[in-house]
Amino acid sequence: MSEEDRERGDRLKVKYNDKGLIAAIVQDVDSGRVLMLGWMNDEALRQTLATGKATFYSRSRGKIWVKGESSGHTQELIEASIDCDQDAVLLRCKSRGPACHVGYQSCFYRAIVDGENLKFVDQPVFDPDQVYKT
Repeated sequence: MSEEDRERGDRLKVKYNDKGLIAAIVQDVDSGRVLMLGWMNDEALRQTLATGKATFYSRSRGKIWVKGESSGHTQELIEASIDCDQDAVLLRCKSRGPACHVGYQSCFYRAIVDGENLKFVDQPVFDPDQVYKT
């Protein structure tokens, strides 16, 4: 497939990175807020599209995981979009609970100030120690 076909065509032809992954941005369908960035391999993308459940590839664990399998905080896929050169995917989801594993609604709970410091712009909404009991 040519780049012209990839960028202007009507066929899905994902351009995975050298590790076989694509960035997946998750956006809350109701609020428009960006909730998280995850990574998908081909299996995770296909599983997400087939089941309607946001599914990712864990780089640290080397395995597929479904959002909410531990926490119950699931993400139901409403719409999936691909960017112009097909190397990033946007998942518009109905979020059933917070997205961030450290206790916030969104993984983007801090703003960068002065080029090096972080300012908290959200409050935690749950205690991860209670949700992720081992």
